[in-house]
Amino acid sequence: MSANIQGKVAPGFEPVREAFAANFAGAGAYAEIGAAISVFHEGACVVDLWGGWADRARTRPWARDTLINVWSATKAVMATAIARLVDEGRLDYDAPAARWWPEFGQAGKDAITVGQLVSHQAGLPGFAEPTTIDDQLDWAGCVGKLERQAPAWPPGTQSSYHAMTYGWLAGELVRRVSGLTPGAYVAQQLCAPLGADIFIGLPAALEPRVAEIIGPRTPPDEAAMAALPLAALMAVVNPAQDPEAPNRRAWRAAEIPAANGQASANGLARLYAALLGGGALDGARILSEAGVARMLAPAAPPGRRDMFLGFVDSWAMGVAINTSGIYGPNPRTFGHSGWGGAFGCADPDAGVAIGYVCNQMGPDLVGDPRTAGLCRAALECAARR
Repeated sequence: MSANIQGKVAPGFEPVREAFAANFAGAGAYAEIGAAISVFHEGACVVDLWGGWADRARTRPWARDTLINVWSATKAVMATAIARLVDEGRLDYDAPAARWWPEFGQAGKDAITVGQLVSHQAGLPGFAEPTTIDDQLDWAGCVGKLERQAPAWPPGTQSSYHAMTYGWLAGELVRRVSGLTPGAYVAQQLCAPLGADIFIGLPAALEPRVAEIIGPRTPPDEAAMAALPLAALMAVVNPAQDPEAPNRRAWRAAEIPAANGQASANGLARLYAALLGGGALDGARILSEAGVARMLAPAAPPGRRDMFLGFVDSWAMGVAINTSGIYGPNPRTFGHSGWGGAFGCADPDAGVAIGYVCNQMGPDLVGDPRTAGLCRAALECAARR
């Protein structure tokens, strides 16, 4: 069946369409079923494309406003929420998180700073208490476990990806400070002003817009996972995640701010375009320029490696700095990818912001070739403008 790619491409950005179409024409683990990409250049949308199918049976065409679970690409949204509260003087990256969340200070966590918490240095990469996938739908239960839990390493001395726990750690801080659930805060303070389609806790009325997510065609590298340090392995074993859990209404209705954002490509791109614009887009301001700069400051000593991801630690205050090169050649580019392929990123030197979503998950946590190909095409086009 034809991918039926639709949308717009500004003159000079046609190679992005070609790269996007090639992902549908290919075969193997990364062949698209349904996907969308949106690119902003110097504050203007220059690519807005979608194609393929929103379901495994290929009966529902993908639309411009189709939403899909973007897994860990959600974390950048939460990082922006934290950055806004810091910008307003209601949080401080250098202060202990327990100042605003006293119960968090148990079990040797009283000195963990907000900055350490949002940059994967807190030593809480996974749950110590037994946890099921359905347990993740229980906000209070997950928060209580993290309050009781002792760090797996002295906080601030190591970095290891907090794959799921990041969401409750950052989200509970947002809740304590703002009085809103993280999903409500994101909706009111970030997405509504930007007109960005990103939802943490999807309203039931939007269910018809959601695409079916499809698990990877090939299994993960279990040998590589088994070789991880035990502290790092905590992130993915308790519970082991189900790639197709997002197809359940209960998952989409819950607030799981590390992993259950439902977004369109344009929604992600608009958020990154605002960050690229010093915190503003189309007259709507969500952060000050200084607030964006604080959010993008490296959080760990140079050269430290993330124990889970394996590459040199690239964490800023909740977004990844492009030390690994996954978003192109510029080390100043920042972004966040999600399990299976979704990503958002921004290159401040090229003036390019990108959002990409798909329903056919790839097998990699990092290094999806669709990311590299689409970023390359967009950046090469921008360089010729």
